[in-house]
Amino acid sequence: MTADTQSTTLAHLSDVHLAPLAGYWPRYWNVKRTLGWLNWQRKRRFLHTRAAVDALLADIHAAAPGHVVVTGDLVNIGLPAEYQSALAWLRTVGAPDTVSVVPGNHDIYVEPEASRGIDLWSAYMRSDGFGATVAGHGSGFPFVRRIGPVGLVGVNSSCPTAVGYAGGEVGREQRRRLGDILDTLGREGLVRVVAIHHPPKRGLTAPRRALSDAGDLEDVIARHGAELMLHGHNHVESRARIGDTRIEGVASASMCRSYGHEPAARYALIRVNRVGQTARISIETRGLAHGAETVVRSFGTNEFTCGIAGADRSSANRDPLR
Repeated sequence: MTADTQSTTLAHLSDVHLAPLAGYWPRYWNVKRTLGWLNWQRKRRFLHTRAAVDALLADIHAAAPGHVVVTGDLVNIGLPAEYQSALAWLRTVGAPDTVSVVPGNHDIYVEPEASRGIDLWSAYMRSDGFGATVAGHGSGFPFVRRIGPVGLVGVNSSCPTAVGYAGGEVGREQRRRLGDILDTLGREGLVRVVAIHHPPKRGLTAPRRALSDAGDLEDVIARHGAELMLHGHNHVESRARIGDTRIEGVASASMCRSYGHEPAARYALIRVNRVGQTARISIETRGLAHGAETVVRSFGTNEFTCGIAGADRSSANRDPLR
């Protein structure tokens, strides 16, 4: 492999909704949590299982990716016991330097427990040494990590919302910093991969579940460029674009079976091979076989080539979406 050739593999999973839901004591009772708890008891606990998550995690460990990206919703109704349980689970996924997390709307469900809760995961949500020089800070969002030829950027799109809403907001300051980061990573010749919980483009989810500033975020991505954006939130696989930037949504990682439009648990295995100014990216969808809660198989691979790092972006990414 020449000095101009680098490769790595990322595993992307999301919406883990770890079971069981414990610690719903009277001091944490409110309308939003009560409705979420009832939803868990009536439906979600029969769909989101640890067995499904464990099966995917075993397959990920067998694939031995260079890094694991978790795009939020590790917990359900933001209880302190859930954050502790999620931290214990993250430690089984890998060490903080091999696993990155961005929070989902269920992770920032109700304050003040939300801020204290995700603080437990801070080691998984901070820049590495390289990223700190790019982002200008070691902690906070967006964070930046370098994984071989990839510059991974973690964006927080989640904030507490009113009952019946599951949307989010990136915010003006985070968008400004994201633009600067993407420019710097481009100059470094890295394949820029942005991880975020909510779909980053308008129209990919219902208004009450969407980013309030999705249009502004689209403008940032269109102006500054990224090769790939990863998100969850919708519990389905999806594919879209903002200009030349590919957007890949992944289904929930804990569904023991399909339900309505949501498939059984899946994750994405993303192989990145950079040669000079060009990157070849393949995204393999893997997940539970139909009717088998612990058997994981491949559901196909999507591949594309993109220009990076100073290449003429007007001529990049000409192959059609598949």
